[in-house]
Amino acid sequence: MACLKEDPILRSNDIKEDSEETEPKDKLDLSGAAIQGNNFEERHPTILLPNQSDDISHLALDIGGSLIKLVYFQDMKTGQLMIRGKVETSKINECLDFINSKQLHRGGMDSRLWLSEAPPSDDVIIKATGGGAHKFADLFKERLGVSIDKEDEMDCLVAGANFLLKAIRHEAFTHMEGHKEFVQIDHNDLFPYLLVNIGSGVSMIKCRLMGMGSFSGLVGQMLVVVLIGLGKAINKVFDDLLELSQRGDNRTIDMLVGDIYGGMDYSKFGKTISENKELEDYRPEDISLSLLRMISYNIGQISYLNALRFGLKRIFFGGFFIRGHAYTMDTISFAVQFWSNGDAQAMFLRHEGFLGALGAFMSYEKHGLR
Repeated sequence: MACLKEDPILRSNDIKEDSEETEPKDKLDLSGAAIQGNNFEERHPTILLPNQSDDISHLALDIGGSLIKLVYFQDMKTGQLMIRGKVETSKINECLDFINSKQLHRGGMDSRLWLSEAPPSDDVIIKATGGGAHKFADLFKERLGVSIDKEDEMDCLVAGANFLLKAIRHEAFTHMEGHKEFVQIDHNDLFPYLLVNIGSGVSMIKCRLMGMGSFSGLVGQMLVVVLIGLGKAINKVFDDLLELSQRGDNRTIDMLVGDIYGGMDYSKFGKTISENKELEDYRPEDISLSLLRMISYNIGQISYLNALRFGLKRIFFGGFFIRGHAYTMDTISFAVQFWSNGDAQAMFLRHEGFLGALGAFMSYEKHGLR
C-alpha cells in the first residue's frame, strides 16, 4: 500500500503531483508555532500559531469509528489553535451543536452577531477525515448547511505528525518506568521514521525522506478492537478498563516464567487454564491489567519488528488508545527496548489522538481553500 504524496505542510518540491495546483494567496503561517503555557504535563495543550491572516479557515475534524476530534482557531489575534476531542461518534449531534454554538463553520465569530434565520452559504467547506467524514456528510449539510471535503486518513496522520515533530518543541517524549523525558528532535535527522497510530485499529506507516511527506502504509492490526471486545465480556468500556487496570495485579491471572523457572511473563491468562476457576472468580481489575499488558506489549513488539525490517531508527506512537496512560506507555516502551536489546526506544506525542485532525486542518492550504 505504497504511495508518494507532497507534504501539505512543508510543501517540498521534490515530489510533484500530476497537475500543479494554484498557490493560495494566504497560507497557514507556521512561524512562531509553540505550545501555550509551561505546563509540560498537560495533554493536548493549546497550540499557538500567532502569525495568521483573518482569511484562514477555522475548523477541521477527524471523525473516527469511536471518537470525534476537532481542531479550530479560538482566537485569531493570538492564534490559539484549540485541540478538542473525546466526543463519542455516536453523539454526533452534540458535536454539531457545539460547532453551531461557536459558529465555527462560519469563521468562529460570536454567534450573537448572526441572525438565526440567515441562510447558510453554499460555499462553506469543512475539511474532515476518518470514516465519519463519509458517513455523516449529509448530516453536516442538513444541520449546518456546509459541505464536507474528505481528506485521506493516512495523508492526514502523516501531515499532522510532521507538523508536530517539525514545528513544535516539547512535543515528543519517552516514558519508561514512570519517568517522562522530552526528546529534542533533530530536524535534519528525523526521516525516515515509523509512525504507529493506535485507535480502534493500529496503523504502522513508514515516513521517509523522498521529499518530506512521502510515506508507505506498512501494516494494519485490529488488536485494540480485541481489547475493547474482551472488555465488554466483563461489562466494561475502554475508559473503565484503563481505570480498573491501575488497581490491578496481572500476576493473579497471567502465568509467569517465574511460575515455572523464574522470570518474566510466560502466558497471558495462563492461570485461567491451569487453575480450577471460572472467569467470574478473578477480579475485573486484574483482568483489565492483563488485557492492557497483552495488547500494549504486542503493539510494541510488532512495531519494533517492522522498524527493524524497514531499517527505521525512530518509532513514534500516537492515537487515542494511549490517552496519556502511564502503564500503557511503559509497557510499549518495555517491549521496544526488550526486542531491540536497547537499540531502539518508543517515543510518544502529547497531541497523540489529534494527528488526523491536525493534518486535515493543514490540508486547507494544499487545496487553496479558505
